[in-house]
Amino acid sequence: MVSAVFHSPLDASLPPPLPRAGEGRGEGVSRAEAAPRPNPLPKGEREQKQRTPRDLRAFWMRVLPPLAGFGLLVLIWELVAMNSTTGFPTPYATWQQALTVFSDPFYSKGPNDQGVGWNVLSSLQRVALGFGLAALVGIPAGFAIGRFEFLARMFNPLISLLRPVSPLAWLPIGLLVFKGANPAAIWTIFICSIWPMVINTAVGVQRVPSDYMNVAKVLNLSEWKILTKILFPAVLPYMLTGVRLAVGTAWLVIVAAEMLTGGVGIGFWVWDEWNNLNVANIIIAIFVIGIVGLVLEFALIKLATAFTFEEVKS
Repeated sequence: MVSAVFHSPLDASLPPPLPRAGEGRGEGVSRAEAAPRPNPLPKGEREQKQRTPRDLRAFWMRVLPPLAGFGLLVLIWELVAMNSTTGFPTPYATWQQALTVFSDPFYSKGPNDQGVGWNVLSSLQRVALGFGLAALVGIPAGFAIGRFEFLARMFNPLISLLRPVSPLAWLPIGLLVFKGANPAAIWTIFICSIWPMVINTAVGVQRVPSDYMNVAKVLNLSEWKILTKILFPAVLPYMLTGVRLAVGTAWLVIVAAEMLTGGVGIGFWVWDEWNNLNVANIIIAIFVIGIVGLVLEFALIKLATAFTFEEVKS
């Protein structure tokens, strides 16, 4: 009877008692569960911490190699100047002279004595005129040569013959025909910068996929529609490459042409400083010519990347 009272079926159906602290899984686990967990970093902060070392490494890889290159140039320059017996200027002396030159770059004391700013602007004006005329002639000629096989066969031998001619070989022809130094320099720029635009534009037209032209035939498009809707968008990357090469060629040519023709210009300034044995100014002019050429090329690259063509951006 006692057993029936204290071990009834109702007692068996009850749930077992909960374990007290220190029983079952142990006291250490209970304390770990009771301790507060640290909050995880947001996803953006984690990615930023992971990217920071890589970003710094990429930054230094962009900055350090050019600085090392310029440092090596200055070191070699200093060694050459120290061992020179002809008065070759040191980097510091050239820097001091550059401060003097650029303190008043636009002075004018007559037609043959002007600041470096006026000389650069005069050279850029000649480059713009010669290059502009070359673009007006060369780009349409490139489209025509690339579009029609007869024209390609007709002009290909002439281009192959005239393109390798030295730029300065055209200068006497310009002096003879135009009877003036300034038109002769513009003519030399024109004849030397036209070939990259003609060739690159023609190659771009010839590389247009044949499917595009087949669709134009099916739709019976006019030649103007083919030019504006099919050829021009497809050829634009090639054309801009030719323009960039032509600008670089024009800037190289004008310096040499101005040395021979005289007048106002960066090439004439270099030759005039050589006659005065002012080597520091010649070195300054070399850096100015390089910087202006770099700016022109950078501007054309930015112009090219303004379009959404992968060929241009790459």
